[in-house]
Amino acid sequence: MKFDTYLAIGIGGFIGAILRAYTAGFVNTAFKHDIPFGTIAVNLIGSFTLGILIGLIQFSIIQNPYLKSLLTTGMMGALTTFSTFAVESFFLYRNGLLIEGSVYILINVVGSILLAAAGFKAVEAIVG
Repeated sequence: MKFDTYLAIGIGGFIGAILRAYTAGFVNTAFKHDIPFGTIAVNLIGSFTLGILIGLIQFSIIQNPYLKSLLTTGMMGALTTFSTFAVESFFLYRNGLLIEGSVYILINVVGSILLAAAGFKAVEAIVG
C-alpha cells in the first residue's frame, strides 16, 4: 500500500474518531441509561453509512481510491468497526453463503464478548 493511501486512511480515521466521540457523547448525554445508547447509535449509523458507501463504490460512483480508503477504512473504521461486520455479513448471505455467514456472525459476536471478558479478567487478575 502506498503512503498516500495510509495518509487518506489516517485523515478519515481522524474524522471518524471525532464523529464517534461527539455522537456517542451526545447520545449518552441525551439518553442517560445503563445501556450504551451512544455505541448503539454509532454502530447503526456507521452500518447504514458504510452500506451506502459500498453501494456507491460497487456502482462506480465513488472511484477515487484515496477517497474510498478515507471514507471506508478510515472514517467508518474509526466511527465503528461494527459497520464492516454488518456489511460483510450481508454480502455473505447475499452470496448464498448461509452457513459461512452464520458462523461469521457467531464468531464475531461470541468471540468479541469472550475476548472482552478475557481482557477484563486478565487486567482484573493483575490489578484486582
